[in-house]
Amino acid sequence: MILALIGAFFLIYILFYAILTYILDCDIQLAFYEKFGKSIDKLKGKVVFITGASSGIGENVALILAKHGVKLILAARRENELERVKKNCLEISDGKLSNDDILVLPMDVTDISSHQKHFETASKHFGRIHILFNNAGRSQRAMWEDIDLSIDKQMFELNVFSVLNLTRIAIKHFKANGGGHIVVTSSVTGIVAFPFSASYDGSKHALHGYFNALRTEKLKHNIKVSILCPGPAFTNFLAECFTDKPGEKYGLTTKPTDKRLTGYRCGELCAIAIANELNEAWMGCPPLISFLFLSVYFPNLFNWFVISMKNYYVNLN
Repeated sequence: MILALIGAFFLIYILFYAILTYILDCDIQLAFYEKFGKSIDKLKGKVVFITGASSGIGENVALILAKHGVKLILAARRENELERVKKNCLEISDGKLSNDDILVLPMDVTDISSHQKHFETASKHFGRIHILFNNAGRSQRAMWEDIDLSIDKQMFELNVFSVLNLTRIAIKHFKANGGGHIVVTSSVTGIVAFPFSASYDGSKHALHGYFNALRTEKLKHNIKVSILCPGPAFTNFLAECFTDKPGEKYGLTTKPTDKRLTGYRCGELCAIAIANELNEAWMGCPPLISFLFLSVYFPNLFNWFVISMKNYYVNLN
């Protein structure tokens, strides 16, 4: 009788999860915190350093945070685009932020040697940085066997090594100031690899290994680590993708009929995950989350599904 009750409870639990993950645009934990967790307002007055802030997810997270009175360091290569984002952030803040509360920091994250100088500039301007949001990165589209090895190296220099170096600088700052929060933009492809983006998949899997290790190491230093895993969103990410050849961009743009999160919704979900210091957060148009849930918790069933759908290509970011 007891075993039957346990079995029934387990079945109900699985069905509950299956239904929710099929209809939600984020994982169940993130959905719970959106309804019942800490408000983004909790971050008001804190300083957030955002790389890749000139477009896409970085830009949208900056707008959401500015709306809630969060002070910002906007870092990317294109200064004119950063100034545009700053202007929009000041407008959306509705008086919560002044000009000095948003620092534009032109920066190429692949120039590792410049990281210390840029971080010192930012920390000197504000006195303290509370959150580092490692968001800069690029995706890829290519056949596995055609990828030039230089592409793998460039992908890791941008998506992994630049993130590690800047984070190590930030950690020293956080340890000296009583703690802080490291946030990393990974991808759903960091959870389960998808075809035709092998170098990108590999770089995102690497981030999970590095930052899951960091989280357990730094608990005693009050340093939190969050890994954000967005799926496809309406950004310029696809156009900027690496291919299999050096110096080449994929060049395609998204279509209005594509099944993607809006940039704003993606930014909103990221901001909620940051405010609640979630270890990991998944987000994407339904039924993507159920697909990820299946891959993690029922790998054998997932493998059968992949084999049965071997001719179906899912265009993930």
